[in-house]
Amino acid sequence: MTSNQLYMTQALKKAWEYQLRTYPNPAVGALILYDNTIVALEAHQKAGTSHAEVLAFISAYEYMQQSKIDFDRFDAQKAHAFLYALPKGFFSDVIVFVTLEPCSHVGKTPSCASLLSHLQPKKVIVATLDLVEGHNGGVMRLKEHGVEVEVGVCQKEAIELLEPFLIWQERAFVLFKIAQTSNAKIGGGYLSSKAALRHVHQLRAVCSEMLIGGNTVRIDRPTLDCRFTDDTAPSIIIYAKEDNFDRTIPLFLVKNREVKVQSKLDFSQPSFILIEGAEGMLNALKDKIDWLLQYQTPKLSSHTSAYNVDMELEFLFQDQIDIDLLLWSRVI
Repeated sequence: MTSNQLYMTQALKKAWEYQLRTYPNPAVGALILYDNTIVALEAHQKAGTSHAEVLAFISAYEYMQQSKIDFDRFDAQKAHAFLYALPKGFFSDVIVFVTLEPCSHVGKTPSCASLLSHLQPKKVIVATLDLVEGHNGGVMRLKEHGVEVEVGVCQKEAIELLEPFLIWQERAFVLFKIAQTSNAKIGGGYLSSKAALRHVHQLRAVCSEMLIGGNTVRIDRPTLDCRFTDDTAPSIIIYAKEDNFDRTIPLFLVKNREVKVQSKLDFSQPSFILIEGAEGMLNALKDKIDWLLQYQTPKLSSHTSAYNVDMELEFLFQDQIDIDLLLWSRVI
């Protein structure tokens, strides 16, 4: 592995920390190298806030100046204005690694390609071009302004990171979340650490809709809110043949959200669908699922409940969150 691949791998790993939490934006990581030292490693964290490159430049500035900024770094307008106001050539000796081509368009945030063209770093290394029409063109803009650019470092891994974003441009991206013990048991109350539970609630907070099965509602009588993050609870679709549910179940009592009961599902509209369920749901929808997210806790259990399902998976990325193992997989 080359040094550039090593640096890009770190940027990719950082981006995976926020995978799907940036919906409807893609997960993106950025690293800045100065005098052969990593001075910034950042990732885009939430749609509508500063992008990965911007956060990385702010962190690099703080390192180089040994002082902290006095404004909200996630305020994209303020962050861009601050960076534009720096002395010419301030970042002329840095190398920027970014997992996705800097955006050329202006949306809720200003263009990162325009910002980099103004800052004139020594070099920009990009893992993959943006494959969405209208979002691309950033590399061309950098080159037109005399910035040296290299494209294609860890491209395969970058496209895997980008896959949900590409899917929800055309239809629903469907994620099935499971929590299990090391011997694949799923019963017996909460299995995951508080950090893993918080991560689940962060995904609930940004998904378009959350899909659950009728038996989960009847047996578990869940709430399915975002109490660990204080975010707005997701809208719920209950997949069931009959609407015969007890409306006093906590699920129905959460304010400001919609709960629908549907016997037929349509995943044709661009969106992010999060499914939480047991064996029956996984079996019923396994042909509709794009990715599986597993939280595996380091314990063994004698409980009888498990996912007795035949599915072939391709591991994409793994990480650790507190004591739990986090596994992202593509359904084959």
